[in-house]
Amino acid sequence: MTELAPHTGHRDRLREKLTSAGGLALHDYELLELYLFRSIPRRDTKPIAKALIARFGDLGGVAGASVRDLTAIKGVSERVAADLKLIQPLAERLAREQAIGRPVITSWSALVAYCRTAMQHATTEQFRVLFLDRKNKLIADQVLGEGTIDHAPVYPREVVKAALAHEASAIILVHNHPSGDATPSQADIEMTRTLMEICKPFEIAVHDHLVIGRENTASFKTLGLM
Repeated sequence: MTELAPHTGHRDRLREKLTSAGGLALHDYELLELYLFRSIPRRDTKPIAKALIARFGDLGGVAGASVRDLTAIKGVSERVAADLKLIQPLAERLAREQAIGRPVITSWSALVAYCRTAMQHATTEQFRVLFLDRKNKLIADQVLGEGTIDHAPVYPREVVKAALAHEASAIILVHNHPSGDATPSQADIEMTRTLMEICKPFEIAVHDHLVIGRENTASFKTLGLM
């Protein structure tokens, strides 16, 4: 008779808790445990999951961590780290599906949620553009600049070129502040105004500029900066 590992019963109980009560009934580390079951089939994943949450703060932090940082956690091999890196693109795709093809006026919260999912935990600054059609529906989005911890290059010509390629009538600018503070800088304000002027001759409206911080999101339109 084969003797079951001590954690086998725990895994069954955790799966039952998920199916009966749903994901909201589980702690972050428990969800991570469940995810790790298939990556680490013969070890107790609870200590590993707890160590990951302790190191990176939350599930988003784990998903956004580099392979190098993930493998610094005891029990996380490169293969396990590669599996963990799947969380971020899956979350982005799910969030994007809630916003794509819908008018931004009726899906604004879904749009912001998507941007936060995609950029909140990035360790370097990214500049993303959301492209809208004549009915203000999101038709595409694209990262047009990626840089250091506090700067991402922005080339207005590339923004206009991409908008024309997507036949967009309007755009929403989005970038993140890896430092955590979503307050727009003077450089952010000047760059936004420059882009607005450059887009005018092409009849491309700039609806807003969102700055994604760790805990909050700043809107240029709400702040009266445009």
